[in-house]
Parts: sequence; C-alpha cells; structure tokens
Amino acid sequence: MSGVAGLVGSHLADALIEAGHDVVGCDNLTGGYLDNVAGQVEFHECDVVDLESMVKITRGCELVYHCAATAYEGLSVFSPHFVTKNIVQASVSLITAAISNGAGRFVFCSSMARYGTQDRVPFTEDMMPQPQDPYGIAKYSVELLLRNLCQVHGMEYVVVVPHNIIGPRQKYDDPYRSVASIMINLMLQSRQPIIYGDGTQKRCFSFVQDVVDPLVKVGTSAGLSGEIINLGPDDDFITINELAAKIAQIIEFDLDPLYVSARPQEVHLANCSADKARALLDYAPRVDLESGLRSMVGYIQAKGVKPFEYQAELEITTSMTPRTWKDRLF
Repeated sequence: MSGVAGLVGSHLADALIEAGHDVVGCDNLTGGYLDNVAGQVEFHECDVVDLESMVKITRGCELVYHCAATAYEGLSVFSPHFVTKNIVQASVSLITAAISNGAGRFVFCSSMARYGTQDRVPFTEDMMPQPQDPYGIAKYSVELLLRNLCQVHGMEYVVVVPHNIIGPRQKYDDPYRSVASIMINLMLQSRQPIIYGDGTQKRCFSFVQDVVDPLVKVGTSAGLSGEIINLGPDDDFITINELAAKIAQIIEFDLDPLYVSARPQEVHLANCSADKARALLDYAPRVDLESGLRSMVGYIQAKGVKPFEYQAELEITTSMTPRTWKDRLF
C-alpha cells in the first residue's frame, strides 16, 4: 500500500489488519504523519517514484492499493512538474512493480478532478472525463495507463474515486489541500479562514471510515475488475461558506473570513453520485458532516495546532498565482 501514513492509507491499513491481512506500506511522509502508521505494518519510508524500491516492497503482495498522491489540485496549475511527477511517474512505478511481481489486483485511488466541469451534477461514472487542471489530467492519465497495462499483462484493477475525505489523522498543516483541516487549524489559532472567490463553490465531504469500508470490499470482492466507482456521499451538498460556518459554530469562533481571488480552473460545482457504490458495495455512509467535523476538531485540539509547512515550491509565479501561497498567508 502506498501512502500508508496518510489519512486514507493509515485507516485502510488498520481495517485490513483487523480483517486478518498482512500489510506492507510505504510513505515519504510529505502527506502524512509517521504516528499514523500501525505497529503491525511492515513500513518502508520511501518514495513511490522510485521503481527499484517499489519492486522490492511489492514482492509477494497479492493486492496493491495506491493511496499516495500529492493531491494538490489548485497548486497543479502553478507547480505542474512537481504534481504530475508525483501522480503519473509515481503511479507507473507502482503499477510496473505490481505487474512484475505478479500481484492479482491493483486498486487505484483516482480523484473527482477527473470529471472537471460537467453539464450536470452529481457526476456519474459513465460521464466522459473533462479534467481542467494538471492534477485532474494526471489522475485520468494514470487510469488510462493502468487499464492499458492491466489488459496487456492480465492484472485485475479497480479505479475508485474518493473525494473530499475528512477525519482524524488528516495532515492539517498543509496549505495546499484539505479545506476543512486548513480552516480548523486556523480557527483554533484564533485566525480567520481564507476563502477563494466568493465561497459559493459547492462540495460534499466524506468521513474517512465511510470510504475505508468500501475500499476493503473493492480489494477483496470478486467481479469488480475494470470498474470505476465513486466513493463518497451525494447528499449534504454545501458551499465553502457554509462549511466555514459549520466549523466556526463547532469551535465557537467569531467568523469573519478573508476572501481572496478565485483560483484559476477551480470547478464550481463538484459532487459525485454514489448510486454505483450503493449497488456494488452496499455503500451507506454512517457519519454525517457535522459529526465528522467534530471528530477532526477534537483530533487537532488533542495533537495541537501547527504552523503551515510550504513543502512544495511554486514553479510558475504570475499575477494569477494565489496570494495564499505566493505571500504565505496561511
């Protein structure tokens, strides 16, 4: 499993261990925390881009989950080399290693960014992808590469599309992704959240365990090879303004957001249908948004707030580059 120190990877590893599986995991710790990794995991601190390392650690693995990603959709417009290297090249390394070692199935965590802007929401899996930023293009490219290589070499594969996942263990000192954790970290420091555009962009948010449970089924259930499956709720579709208000209410924070210019290429309405997941995986979310946000607030309070770490360098700086990153406003 790649990304085993991250939000999804660490919880997924726990679930697989509880189900009786042996788990080998890797992470370079740019998107996760080492203390997220269970002691029962055979852990390797390495980068998925490194093919030699991937061949070594996937030896003997029957099932491979690819959860690692620099999920920097907005940043990808301004750091396209960094982001696409860590999506496309990293994914090809792991796919190649899995095939060469005879793995039976490969589960790829794609992104809602694959859909781009569509004529309607929620997005369904039969829609033609129209990614509109380098991150989304990279994720969709990996899907095509995975399908091609698996068809040639006979490895089963499933593409899952988890989206806007929240929950304990999420990296909350990253200024480039995960709007809910950024807002919580700021408000707990008595700082106002920063909102791009007018805040009317709409999203749904998935609690991590409601994604992990179907992910286990995706890896272990027969008859799913070649499927693309959205994972996440399609109700409680809310604006970023409403999200900020919910978090402020939980924290009892006097909300007065700072609004900055909209990010280029940001999709305004992004929501995925869960109908296919319901049909194939008995998908049924158990944690509502407010409960999920409360668990995140508790987690960050317990660990302690952190300053934001600007780990990625801006490769393109123009008048369109968000001030949040150019001037390090977080």
